[in-house]
Amino acid sequence: MSGFALRDDVHTQHHTETSRSPVQRTKDWLMPTSVTGWTMAVAVASLITQIGIIVTGGAVRLTESGLGCPTWPKCTPESLTNTPEMGIHGYIEFGNRTLTFVLTAVAVLMLLAIWRLRATYRAIFWLSIILLCGIPGQAVIGGMTVLTELNPWVVSLHFLLSSFLVCLAALLVNRVGLERRIGGGEVEQVPSLVDGETTATTRGLARAAFVLGWITLILGTVVTGSGPHGGDAEAPRHDFDPAVVTRWHVIPVYLLIAVVIVLLVLVHRLASSQRQRISVWAMVAVIVLQASVGYYQHFNGLPIVAVLGHMLGTGLLAWLMTNMMDRQCSSYSWHDTVVDPRSPRFTANVDPATLVADAQAEGASPGPAR
Repeated sequence: MSGFALRDDVHTQHHTETSRSPVQRTKDWLMPTSVTGWTMAVAVASLITQIGIIVTGGAVRLTESGLGCPTWPKCTPESLTNTPEMGIHGYIEFGNRTLTFVLTAVAVLMLLAIWRLRATYRAIFWLSIILLCGIPGQAVIGGMTVLTELNPWVVSLHFLLSSFLVCLAALLVNRVGLERRIGGGEVEQVPSLVDGETTATTRGLARAAFVLGWITLILGTVVTGSGPHGGDAEAPRHDFDPAVVTRWHVIPVYLLIAVVIVLLVLVHRLASSQRQRISVWAMVAVIVLQASVGYYQHFNGLPIVAVLGHMLGTGLLAWLMTNMMDRQCSSYSWHDTVVDPRSPRFTANVDPATLVADAQAEGASPGPAR
């Protein structure tokens, strides 16, 4: 195919795009046929909102607004929403409940963004489905916390489910990011999430850090349930000695620090990628942050602002420990779905005429499913 013919093909494609109706253009934007910037934006929004709901849930507890709406699913037996007579606590609790709709909207947009690619990007599609289904689970467990008058075991279950969804959102962002980078023409030597050298030791350390991170989060909920911030002045608390459970809580933290430091040394001795090294350094940063805030709040009477910062840190920890393990252990790799003859990854080694002919013959259909 000559250069003129190739330009004519591109011109025809551009004319077709501009002649589409606004409705069709909106549909193609919300439901693209390739992984686009919009897909990436919604995936990142999924991660941010899942971390955000941990922080806002902490704010409800720290302001003693956990029973600002004393029943569920309504705010009061007579009203779906809070009333002025309920005061600031009613506004805070009901405001936190309405964030469920924000999470749902983001999850639905993510599902729409991958819907026309679901046969090919099955991992991304199922992650989107699970994240969407997890939101009603959050709502139901949140309702259980109210109906049990803030039982600390139920409150901890609510937090742990949210942390699990943060981990899933982190996997989603990584996979969408890879497809977006390579599909957009970025040249990478190894088009997979594990894009640098790893060994059995580094993979084992990354998995150990992930497990230790989860043990830290679980024991952290026991410490929280034994402390003063229960969400309401009359909320039940654990009978554990806060000093004792805090000492148990820091044991996996120390082990996590040791594991991450060893992994940091190893990734710098290996031919690891920049993303792999950044993922470990990010874990180091969040551990330092969490340890600093944790010690400060412990020795200063658990001030609300510090505790809220620690809650943000738990969300960041769930994200970054998942990201670090994913960069060392994932088997996920990129696979081309639409042939674009203008991509620099192809034109250097492949005849553009062949690419255009193949694309036209296949109708730019998805590649093999994964």
